[in-house]
Amino acid sequence: MPVVVAEPANWWTGMQNREVEVLLSSPGIQDYQLAIKSQEVKMIRVESAPNRDFVYAILEIPQNMKAGEVTFMFSQKGKLKFTHTWPVYQREKSSGHQGIDSGDLIYLLFPDRFANGDASNDVVSGMHESICDRTAPKGRHGGDLAGISQHLDYISELGITALWLNPVLENNQDYESYHGYAATNSYKIDPRFGTNEQFKTLVNDCHTRGIKVIWDVVYNHWGSRHRLFENLPDSNWVHWFDAFTRTSYRAEVLMDPYASNSDKKQMTDAWFDKHMPDLNQQDPHLARYLIQNSIWWIEYAGLDAFRIDTYAYPDQQFMKTLNEAIRKEYPQFVLFGETWVQGTPIQSWFTDQSYVKKDYSSALHGVTDFQLFYAIQKGLNENFGWEEGFRRIELTLSQDILYDKPEMLVTFLDNHDLSRFYSMVNEDDAKFKMGLCLLYTLRGIPSIYYGTEILMKNYADPDAKVREDFPGGWAADGINKFSSTGRNTKENATFELCKTLGNWRKNNPWIATAQLMQFVPDENTYVYFRYDKDHTLMCICNGNDQNKDLNLARFEERIQGHEMTKDILSGSPIKLGEKITMQPKSVLLLEF
Repeated sequence: MPVVVAEPANWWTGMQNREVEVLLSSPGIQDYQLAIKSQEVKMIRVESAPNRDFVYAILEIPQNMKAGEVTFMFSQKGKLKFTHTWPVYQREKSSGHQGIDSGDLIYLLFPDRFANGDASNDVVSGMHESICDRTAPKGRHGGDLAGISQHLDYISELGITALWLNPVLENNQDYESYHGYAATNSYKIDPRFGTNEQFKTLVNDCHTRGIKVIWDVVYNHWGSRHRLFENLPDSNWVHWFDAFTRTSYRAEVLMDPYASNSDKKQMTDAWFDKHMPDLNQQDPHLARYLIQNSIWWIEYAGLDAFRIDTYAYPDQQFMKTLNEAIRKEYPQFVLFGETWVQGTPIQSWFTDQSYVKKDYSSALHGVTDFQLFYAIQKGLNENFGWEEGFRRIELTLSQDILYDKPEMLVTFLDNHDLSRFYSMVNEDDAKFKMGLCLLYTLRGIPSIYYGTEILMKNYADPDAKVREDFPGGWAADGINKFSSTGRNTKENATFELCKTLGNWRKNNPWIATAQLMQFVPDENTYVYFRYDKDHTLMCICNGNDQNKDLNLARFEERIQGHEMTKDILSGSPIKLGEKITMQPKSVLLLEF
């Protein structure tokens, strides 16, 4: 009997969109007539793909039907030859689909490099990359879902409320499969990480601890070993050129009023890399495949949010349609896109209801805030000036007028593609502490990269040193930095700082809706407030190498006569007078 693959492998009752397009594949499947057997599900039509190994079966699933199954029946000359059963499940009540907001704190981790909880899946027979070698910078190291599950208490201790994993879909590429950004099966967790069921269990375990889960998804490209690229249903699913053509990575051409059509085409249609074929989301069947795949994973695993990789590169009208479809099905679900671009107007252009393009709504909640990242990193490393230092941060935030909801921007100091922040401030502990305090208390949804809390360092380079293993995540490790006894004094101090900041955020939910007021930086000091009608947090940064007396009269409109405050980092009470003396290169977080 021929083996039939159906994607999606199942669906659920009670979904908003009752029409599902099932991609059925088997060698020569178009040589058979297709019918279905079901008490309630109707087959609207069957469409043939250009590749005779594929057909599209468009089904209508009644809103209130009970769980059941559809039997696909394949016949020749009136005789039934074989069947395939396709289940329709009852929707389960999920603790997921919660979304994220500016009250959350995200922990970003690289699954292959965080912890190895199951050594038996380090090497999986039949996969193209068949070696697990921790000495290979771009090889697989063995981290997996089990390792993450075993360290959820560590993550919780930091006050984390949302976990973002780099992609965990099957990545059966010949090399560099560890990073996950070249998927080869859209419905399967990479077996070197675990199984679909293990991922679902991890999500449930996170929810039990009050941690939401963010799925890292890629719509721009697949891996060249993707089963549907190696045997394409339709050549129109991929953008082709006479010779390999790489994208320009220049997102500004999408909104540049002077951009050439050739530049736009190279940006959107050319390939991200030689092993990453560029998908043509304008093809209606591929578009539906991608949207249904997203909804399937949200429903199956109970996910809470998507981080969308390379957001600027796919067809933007498709991205709008995708975002709208997901938000219709899951109103609380949140989508934010990676927009590694230069300039606030360009970055804001991708967000929903951006003020730079009122005629176009992307339905995207937020983006990764590279502009604030640039400002903090540069600002802490340069001399104070008219546009430099703290003023670079203040000027960047002043451009929030271009966003409808700047609080939905995801902020960060570094990530898996960037040099680690501790290295970027030249291992200056005072600057590092100041950067953390800015990240945790400014507007937006802060994201911390794994290992920041123990001062992991290194620069982004071809050897992927910013994706090193977390010490203690492997049984053979001589040092375990998941434990305070394995961390040195400085590492423990940093861990405690992150823990204090994270749990302060977690225990002060008002920060999610707090307003921001900043004062123009002066004499290398920067003061801003987060506040609502009942709470106030005052942040004071002193970038000088000597003590600085700060006259508090300037900030009276927010201090509002308060005399006593508490330093949330030390827990000590502080009495306010006419001035406050700041230590050299220091930061204070004062709670009224």
